[in-house]
Amino acid sequence: MYQWLQKLKRKLAARLSLPARDLLRDPIYRRLFTSIVISSFGGQVTMLALPLTAAVLLHASPTQMGLLTAMEIVPFVLFSLPAGVWLDRVRKLPVYVLGESSLALVVASIPVAWWLDWLSMRWLYVGGFVIGTVYTVAGSAAQIVLTQVVARERLVEAHAKNALATSGAEVAGPGVAGALIKVVGAPLALLVDAVLLLASAAILRGIVIHEEPRPTDASLSPARRFWRDLKVGVRFVSGNPLLVALAVVVGTWQMCNQAANVVQILFATRTLGLSEQAVGLCYTGMGLGSVVASVLGHRISQRIGPGPCLVAGFAVCGGGWLLLSVAPANSFGVAAFALMLMLFSSGATLVFINFLALRQAVTPTPLLGRMTSTMRWLILIPAGPGALLGGWLGEHYGLRASLAFAGGGALVLALLALRWSVIRNVRTLPAPENVDDALGAEAIVRPHPVMDAP
Repeated sequence: MYQWLQKLKRKLAARLSLPARDLLRDPIYRRLFTSIVISSFGGQVTMLALPLTAAVLLHASPTQMGLLTAMEIVPFVLFSLPAGVWLDRVRKLPVYVLGESSLALVVASIPVAWWLDWLSMRWLYVGGFVIGTVYTVAGSAAQIVLTQVVARERLVEAHAKNALATSGAEVAGPGVAGALIKVVGAPLALLVDAVLLLASAAILRGIVIHEEPRPTDASLSPARRFWRDLKVGVRFVSGNPLLVALAVVVGTWQMCNQAANVVQILFATRTLGLSEQAVGLCYTGMGLGSVVASVLGHRISQRIGPGPCLVAGFAVCGGGWLLLSVAPANSFGVAAFALMLMLFSSGATLVFINFLALRQAVTPTPLLGRMTSTMRWLILIPAGPGALLGGWLGEHYGLRASLAFAGGGALVLALLALRWSVIRNVRTLPAPENVDDALGAEAIVRPHPVMDAP
């Protein structure tokens, strides 16, 4: 009996132990992964509580919901390019940490305003704008931090693991968030996200990345250096056919995504008649979809290539939105809503693990900040109009019209993208281009010994 138990113990240990070269064996990446798990769980609360506060508590119209989403997107258009230039001149990790702390304060301001009876749609608009501004800068910094601790050839694997981290939160988070919202109300539930964001920031502070500022070109004024560096980043993106193609297709997908996103909470609460808790339970479908795509996404990308895998993500999302647009307002409609969320999260995961890995793999280290900000700027330019269009369609032609537009648009996009050879033929991660090192002041990163090992 004892020998059998020992044998069983060894088998379990072997199954549960990490492979020798697993990224999670590295303590720095493990801290980053843990931070993502914690902040993602809090993000699930805000993802439900913020639109529910607008839709249920403030009785927002579809147009107002579209405007709220647009206010979160506008900062990306306004600040992405200068933020990229600035990020290439400074250490990225402190920016990431400060961003998490700032988000905590912004999120906490909403329940405070509600308690003081100050809360209105205008308050949410301002809060959304500030949140978007923080994401513009700190979100880009977070993406670059990943490239500082993970070797380039393992970026798809790292993004898949990060997606798995968020998907775990997406499975448990919405149900917990829905129950929490039912007990304390949507505004107060946001305090949970604020606390978790502060915890995430505390964990990130324990990461050590050796980064030193490069010397600046003293022959140029700060203003001239800024514009030179900004133009270099834009020229690099515009001169790379793969980055241009990715910006076009992912930007178009973002337009469809935002058109659907602004009405789906309204569809759930007003067309399907779901309570806050029921909406939260349906959103667990999003977590399940992310788990499946996170586990299988890396293998699918290896088998068919990052380009075709990205296109498959467009089609999966489109199918989900179209399904919901024709769903009846009964129990089958509720099931369709949960299934749509599952399909959307699966498709979005396939899109982003490949999109992020491709753009990072092709970009030299001195240009990562400017490339990231330029690409985020390009793909989010269509997102704001998409949100406004979704709200306008929902208000004038019904919520189903917004969903049908998003679904049909995503499927057409998938067909066109698959015909684009620049995307269709990408079967492996490309190598970065050689660039002139004198591109302005960037941070010098000392390679992380574990993650850069062959």
